[in-house]
Amino acid sequence: MTQPRHNLLGIHGHQLRQIHRVRTLHKLRLGFIAILIVLITGGGFAVLRKHSDAKDLAAQTQKNSQHYASTVYPQANGEGLRIALPATLMGQIESPISARASGYLLRWTKDIGSTVKKGDLLAEISSPELEQQLNQAQASKQQLQSALSLAKITLDRWHALLDQKAVSQQEFDERRSNYEQALSNLNVAEANILRLKELQSFTRIIAPFDGVITRRNVNIGDLIDAGSNSKPLFILTQSQSLRAYVYVPQAYAKNIKEGQAVTFRLAEVPNRKFSALVTRTARAIDPASRSLQVEISVSNPSGELLPGSYIEVQIAAHHRAGIVIPVNTLLLRGEGPRVAVVDTQGKVSLKTVELGKDFGAKVEVLSGVSTSDELVLNPSDNLSDGDMLTIVKKKP
Repeated sequence: MTQPRHNLLGIHGHQLRQIHRVRTLHKLRLGFIAILIVLITGGGFAVLRKHSDAKDLAAQTQKNSQHYASTVYPQANGEGLRIALPATLMGQIESPISARASGYLLRWTKDIGSTVKKGDLLAEISSPELEQQLNQAQASKQQLQSALSLAKITLDRWHALLDQKAVSQQEFDERRSNYEQALSNLNVAEANILRLKELQSFTRIIAPFDGVITRRNVNIGDLIDAGSNSKPLFILTQSQSLRAYVYVPQAYAKNIKEGQAVTFRLAEVPNRKFSALVTRTARAIDPASRSLQVEISVSNPSGELLPGSYIEVQIAAHHRAGIVIPVNTLLLRGEGPRVAVVDTQGKVSLKTVELGKDFGAKVEVLSGVSTSDELVLNPSDNLSDGDMLTIVKKKP
């Protein structure tokens, strides 16, 4: 209102200031109420969001706190269980072919993978020193033959003189001794010639049996040393029949018999089993390894199996009923071997077990569990009695 207006209405200045103060307080009150409503609304949204986040965090924490595990049941009746032992296939006859004569390799006729027959030429060695020794021995033989002839003539003459009493018996005996010595020297020379001829025959390397050349260690011009420490020239293998040696632990040795059928696998053919027979055993336990050496024989007429291959031999090792469990169910602690058994609610109970024979992937249990117990696979080291687990069932 204007001053004239106020004057008309009869409102004095003091009253006017009072009206302005009331209006200002009213505006401030409305603004405060609006701000308070905004703060309450924002706080409500914050509380709701915090509650939602806390709820999600609790759910996630509960989810993360759950421990999942797979289970397995012990198996009854250990009849037919087998142990797996490593071995290497070898040829039934596998021989290194070395040289008996020293010299330089003149030529070789068979390479790796070649099939050879007994008596086939494999290589030739040039040995000029051996030839010179043979020539020298033959020349020495001729000299000794001449000396023997002279000693024979001299002995005959002295024998006639002895009949005429022209020489003494002592002189005659000396001439006879010279003849016998010359004869012995000739025999020595002939034996040396035979030895050198035999050595000369070894310059031709001959296959001693039918087989396959699996290694060649020489080239033309190589110096061949006939010493005992020299490397072999060839490796000859008979691959139609193979053999392998396995070392059976003492605990299972009594179950191994000659003629027993066994099976083995190749890593490159995992779904196939090959048959073999126990040919012989050492019939004694090796005190160093506490194992029995066993030889198995494998027929290989088609040559499908290669000598030198790594195999895993499976031998029947247990014939007594019992309970077996996988080795990855064991907890090995200071209290001894234990297993984690879970009930229908997933509550864990640790049980001490007494172990029997070890079958590799499985182990015999003498006491502590039954076939109705549900065992945890790969239990955690910090697993304790009373822990809760979520059991994951395997799909069929």
